[in-house]
Amino acid sequence: MDITVDGKNTFAATGGKDFDPAQPSIVFVHGGGLDHTAWVLQTRYFSYHGYNVLAVDMPGHGRSDGPMPATVEETADWVMRFLDALDIKEASLVGHSTGSLVVFDAAARYNTRVTALALLGISIPMPVAPVLLDAAEANDHAAFDMVNLWAHSRDGQIGHNRAPGLWMTGEGLRLLERSGPGVLHATLSASNNYAGGMAIAGDIKCPTLMVLGQRDAMTPPRAAKPLAEAIPGVRVVTLPGCGHMMMAEQPNEVLDALISIL
Repeated sequence: MDITVDGKNTFAATGGKDFDPAQPSIVFVHGGGLDHTAWVLQTRYFSYHGYNVLAVDMPGHGRSDGPMPATVEETADWVMRFLDALDIKEASLVGHSTGSLVVFDAAARYNTRVTALALLGISIPMPVAPVLLDAAEANDHAAFDMVNLWAHSRDGQIGHNRAPGLWMTGEGLRLLERSGPGVLHATLSASNNYAGGMAIAGDIKCPTLMVLGQRDAMTPPRAAKPLAEAIPGVRVVTLPGCGHMMMAEQPNEVLDALISIL
């Protein structure tokens, strides 16, 4: 579905069902350079189990108009205006990678509007290698290659797709290549510069889940430990052998974890 936010078109996938204001809502926010298609399995399940599903394309991504906000905080504010555009007073939030920082920040600063929170592939801080930032700023294809390589576990790089005949890293690369000039750099910079998260972690009031990949090279579990200790009552699920692109590598396990919190 298409929604107007700040006078610009914003696209959100609904998992195959029409939006119903009477149902509870779940907003899914993807990582940098990706789009709503990262959530295909998870959104379809919840849309057929009594929820409004809104897998939103962040500004400049997928089918949403840009530009991408410069900071995590500005993007979190944008998510709230997205909810306002649909007259949604409260919702559950799910985010992956940069999207996890966005929904974390939103849940901390707008804690009366968030009913449940799931953070996939998160760490605070979330540093980005200078060589990757430089390549993304130059719109060098090497940035896509680096993200795609580092985001998949060793098994993900050599096959192991649950659906026979599908190429996991090939799909990931094509998705990154669809992003517009400057989009990946904007999201990577926002993640790299996000500095205030630990100070507001205690403000999160809703049930919270962290899903981490044991072999995640971009946000390794050890880097997520301080945040897990700072969020009240958080539950942590670590997926054995999984990399950063967990929705592709272990889609069923990710769905099971989300069901447990949502």
